[in-house]
Amino acid sequence: MGKTLLKNANVVNEGVIEELDLLLEGDYISRISKDISDADATVIDLEGKYILPGIIDDQVHFREPGLTHKGTIASESRAAVAGGITTFMEQPNTNPQTTTITKLEEKHAMARETSYANYSFLFGGTNDNLEELKRLDKNACSGIKLFLGSSTGNMLVDDELVIESIFSNTEMVISVHCEDETTIRRNLEAYKEKYGEDIPIQYHPLIRSEEACYLSSSKAISLAKKTGARLHVFHLSTGKEMDLFRNDIPLEEKKITAEVCIHHLWFSDADYLDKGTLIKWNPAVKTAKDRDALWKALLDDRIDVIATDHAPHLLSEKDNPYTSAPSGGPLVQHALPAMLEKHLEGVIGLEKIVEKMCHNPAKLFDIDKRGYIREGYFADLAVVSLQEPWQVSKDNILYKCGWSPFEGNSFSAKVTHTFVNGYLAYDNGKLSEKRNAKRLTFDR
Repeated sequence: MGKTLLKNANVVNEGVIEELDLLLEGDYISRISKDISDADATVIDLEGKYILPGIIDDQVHFREPGLTHKGTIASESRAAVAGGITTFMEQPNTNPQTTTITKLEEKHAMARETSYANYSFLFGGTNDNLEELKRLDKNACSGIKLFLGSSTGNMLVDDELVIESIFSNTEMVISVHCEDETTIRRNLEAYKEKYGEDIPIQYHPLIRSEEACYLSSSKAISLAKKTGARLHVFHLSTGKEMDLFRNDIPLEEKKITAEVCIHHLWFSDADYLDKGTLIKWNPAVKTAKDRDALWKALLDDRIDVIATDHAPHLLSEKDNPYTSAPSGGPLVQHALPAMLEKHLEGVIGLEKIVEKMCHNPAKLFDIDKRGYIREGYFADLAVVSLQEPWQVSKDNILYKCGWSPFEGNSFSAKVTHTFVNGYLAYDNGKLSEKRNAKRLTFDR
């Protein structure tokens, strides 16, 4: 590849916004300065726009292999790139599950052939694959994933001795889905007795309750403290859980870190009336009070990362009674626009968005040369305009499932360009058919 010179943009990086030029050569950022000239470079004038590091989404379900009627690595990574996400970490609950080293490498091979964004995968822990997990090289993937409450894919890990053994036998980041299964089953049976299979959707956050979340996350954190494990708690949803996390030390010193997802920052239980099962997630979207507490913890650094938990299902699957409608929804194309909207509303600064969606995932997972705008780093970049209103509609949704929980919503900001390893992969609504994605490497 040749050279690309990005001129006159506002670069958002490492807590500062500054008008700078970037020179991209091949896969990398070769120069950052106030006024760069290069006669051999293709020049793109970005005056008035903002350049962010490419977003790193540490939690997606792209459904391949085995569930490709919902999405594929190709389809969902294209949607991600259109949303400014240049790197994803995919979860292990596919079919077959990513619970052996062989299956992990098979997934990497699939992504090498079809992904439009940089990729890595999480290795799934189960009740019976501890020996395989011990053999896993610490640089082979982004980390370990444990479902400590059942979710899509039937990967519940409920043997406490096994959980402690996993916590004690890996140096890798252990990411956990925390909901107490016993509490959920008890709540579900009580609502089934009253309503049968067609439980009104507004009871979802009472079935997958605050208590279920807190019991599980507090237990996982206690075990991490006991064993010294490096724990990352996925998709927090309650205000009560926020007291479990700290902000008195820098991220680099934290052994226990926290994450919140777009849907828990955007929706509340009041939205079930309008959105129904389209916003059925596990953990459930809860109250506006919980949402406010999540925002507070995000802004004061008890929560370290913003992710999507992108998990597409067909509308025909969602359009079912409560007990058979699956949990999850597609988000990668609209996550950054949603956060930019919150910025324009005065809720969060651009610098903080970049910290939580770019810098911190790179730090937390020890990703090599990504997550920042620095000379010598991979040129993964998202260019955004803060003054380009648009509406989410069927004709601009790129998910294979063809719908979005944001459908009909108007955003004021738009992703205009996405660079993946220096290549212009998305340009004002047009996706390139050429792929320039790479497998993530780690500095561990």
